[in-house]
Amino acid sequence: MPGTRKLGRASDHRKAMLRAMVTYLLENGKIETTVTRAKEVRAVAEKAITTAKTNDLHSKRQIFAFITKEEVAKKLFDDIAPKYNDRNGGYTRIIKIGPRRGDAAEMAIIELV
Repeated sequence: MPGTRKLGRASDHRKAMLRAMVTYLLENGKIETTVTRAKEVRAVAEKAITTAKTNDLHSKRQIFAFITKEEVAKKLFDDIAPKYNDRNGGYTRIIKIGPRRGDAAEMAIIELV
């Protein structure tokens, strides 16, 4: 099925969750979450990093509208995006870590490479 995964949420809730998770990933470098969420976060985070690489006014407005913390958006432009200037995609890595204890959901760590 093409497009994004629904993740059992309404579209506004899903978008807010992904914004928060991408912000947290860019702030801390890694997140522990379920595999399906990690795959969605990877798609959104990689698009954000690619957008930030151009570093013009339009991309800044797009990123500042999406990232929930201003200091994380600044970090994206100043530190993270320049690090990946010579790289065409593949900014994140997903490592599966086995089932979660409570409900046996497959867990993963997503981190910036």
